[in-house]
Amino acid sequence: MRSSASRLALFLLPLVLTLAPVAAVAAPASEADMSLYTRIGALNVCIARAAGIEFDKAVAVAGETIAQVIQGQHEGAIAQVGPKPLTIDELRKGAINSAVLGAVEVCPDQVPADVRKKVEEVLKNRSAAPAAKPAPASVKK
Repeated sequence: MRSSASRLALFLLPLVLTLAPVAAVAAPASEADMSLYTRIGALNVCIARAAGIEFDKAVAVAGETIAQVIQGQHEGAIAQVGPKPLTIDELRKGAINSAVLGAVEVCPDQVPADVRKKVEEVLKNRSAAPAAKPAPASVKK
């Protein structure tokens, strides 16, 4: 009796695999996703700093968390960056920067003065740079 059940299972396996739902391709992280992840990372930095953890360690953990979430949930793709998924190292670098920028916004008193000053200079230079001109609208005929 057992061998007939095994044969039936082997016979049905290809059918089950054919009918199984195909895994959905992960959507790139949207601007809203990235804002959420940055905010969570920043809050992690703030909480860690308030608990006495060194700034560099707090930022590294928050950055790694953001990078791993983007890798796991979006397969490394970020809509604002483009269609090509980023490597985990690229994600880490950007995530650490996001965590620092977010921490300066959320809990500036928990960010070392020299780091805060550098971030403020970068943001000032970024806002002083001329904005990119929008592409001309296409004319429909």
